[in-house]
Amino acid sequence: MKYLILFLLITNLITFIVFGIDKRKAVKGRWRIPEKTLLLMGIVFGSVGQLLGMKVFRHKTNKWYFWFCGMLSLAVQIVIVYKIFTNCMV
Repeated sequence: MKYLILFLLITNLITFIVFGIDKRKAVKGRWRIPEKTLLLMGIVFGSVGQLLGMKVFRHKTNKWYFWFCGMLSLAVQIVIVYKIFTNCMV
């Protein structure tokens, strides 16, 4: 269980940082991180980091599919973590 929590913390922190890096690159007009990469990072257990990165850095907030994928993957991830947690407690 502690490895799952550590994994979630690390993936969400990395996703959050990558959103900040991409925003900084966008402001400076430099090479950007592809949207597919940003979306994939959110889907692969980084949805909290994605949604926080969008809010804090005001990045990709006008892209409806970022909000949709972020919220959908967050819901799926909550269910998965809940199932894992309840199975560990039994």
